[in-house]
Amino acid sequence: MYQTILLAYDGSHQGREALDQGAELASLCQARVYLLAVVAHELGVALAEAAAPSEYLPERECQEVRRILAKGAEGLRRAGLSVETRISKGNPAEEIGRMALEVGADLIVVGHREQTALARWWRGSVGASLLAHAPCSLLVAVAGKGRA
Repeated sequence: MYQTILLAYDGSHQGREALDQGAELASLCQARVYLLAVVAHELGVALAEAAAPSEYLPERECQEVRRILAKGAEGLRRAGLSVETRISKGNPAEEIGRMALEVGADLIVVGHREQTALARWWRGSVGASLLAHAPCSLLVAVAGKGRA
């Protein structure tokens, strides 16, 4: 059914749910897995860097993202899955969609994060944006919903 699955992962509880559900599907389908973390450029960070540029802030952030990805990939490999990790910078929905096209993903798996109406309006919803523009099927993993 699915041959290539792109898992968006950020180490959060919601990301872990996406990782777990994606891993389960990948095992059942014997799919190749791409584990992607997107470092989003927040407006506040961009403004702070413009005021006082620091080459260390992005590097520290990237080191933490690499650590999170390595830990996620390690668990997937222990489950017998073939995994490749990727880091991308930019708008999460755009980068996830771009990466799905690049690797030929059949399925994108993302976590669901509850947000207030104001937060959803301000930041948008990665899942909703992907639903409108994804190049393949999309699974939005919700913790504890309908799972035994």
